[in-house]
Amino acid sequence: MFDTQVYKVSANNFSLKNATATEFPEQNATSIIATKEDKTAIEKAVEWLTKNEAIGIPTETVYGLAANALNADAVSKIFAAKNRPQDNPLIVHVSSIEMLKSILPDNHVPEVYLPVIRQHWPGPLTIILPASPIIPTSVTCGHPTVAVRFPSHPVARALIEACGFPLAAPSANSSGKPSPTLASHVFHDLQGRIPLILDGGACDVGVESTVLDGLRNPPAILRPGGLTYEALKLVDGMNKLQVYRKHFVDKELEAAPTTPGMKYRHYSPEAMVILIDRKEETDSTFDQKFNQTWKEQLEAIQESGVGVSKIGMLRTTQNGDTAVWETTSVTDKNVECVSLQMGRHGHPEEVARGMFKGLRDLDGRAVDLIFVEGISEDREGMAVMNRLRKAASKIIEV
Repeated sequence: MFDTQVYKVSANNFSLKNATATEFPEQNATSIIATKEDKTAIEKAVEWLTKNEAIGIPTETVYGLAANALNADAVSKIFAAKNRPQDNPLIVHVSSIEMLKSILPDNHVPEVYLPVIRQHWPGPLTIILPASPIIPTSVTCGHPTVAVRFPSHPVARALIEACGFPLAAPSANSSGKPSPTLASHVFHDLQGRIPLILDGGACDVGVESTVLDGLRNPPAILRPGGLTYEALKLVDGMNKLQVYRKHFVDKELEAAPTTPGMKYRHYSPEAMVILIDRKEETDSTFDQKFNQTWKEQLEAIQESGVGVSKIGMLRTTQNGDTAVWETTSVTDKNVECVSLQMGRHGHPEEVARGMFKGLRDLDGRAVDLIFVEGISEDREGMAVMNRLRKAASKIIEV
């Protein structure tokens, strides 16, 4: 057991100095830390990481549980702290293209990824690459490939650079629970299991990275995330880009996935989640159908003998309506109802930031049941719906 320490860090106090005489001046830049307090926090984090412990760190997507990706003992601390299945691979995080090359066979980056790297790294994108023997098999789960990401969060980038080695870092939550977008979420799940958390505030993106397998022909998104399908498809060589489960299915890949987020149920709060999805995005009667459906579901659950005293609603608001975040009411079945808003309808980037926080907030209010509104799969909506479908115990289309 650890006495988990939390160190606040501010991304505003981190900057970059571009490298010279290199093909990737921005991607090989050097981090500069402006304040003594932030330097101390990074030094404390490096100290624990060099001792092969796992710590909580901020990234632009969600908080990560990081450890030395090149040390099998360190990697084992991640699986233990999260209670993560041993056959669920990890994503390796790097802070430069030079570090990336150091973990690849013959230091070679496949040509297919160069346009993607130039446009979208650092950022919320993970790519599948050939694995070097220096990567422990516990990271890759025995696959010949490794998933790698270059985070854009200044704190994560500076930390990896200061360590001098890449970090394996899945989301910093108990396995299967909603991903953490605040340091307090990490503390709630992993207090006592890890020695340190860097608190960099709220995550900007709010959902995990997009996973791209450019080694497949045609290239494929294996897990939708913070970088949209629409943006990736515009990159040279990605015009035939496919999305797993939308355009194709590979049972062998699903049985032995090369990336997290494919095999196991994820992102689920303690309360049962019922996802009420739209058959048609432009259906003007959806609100009426949503209300009718949740009432019917609640009645059916109560009639089955399951006690329900409090329910949660996680919904979008109409464009421009940002004034109300939370409302509480009582249903005609004498059940307390807490309604939270996860962003404006038609703004999937807002919903992505608010979804996991909303699920965790409702869990914190000890609701028995959560009804969640489905959104369009355009842009970040694809990642949102991927997560909600994995979190839901039941999915209803209306």
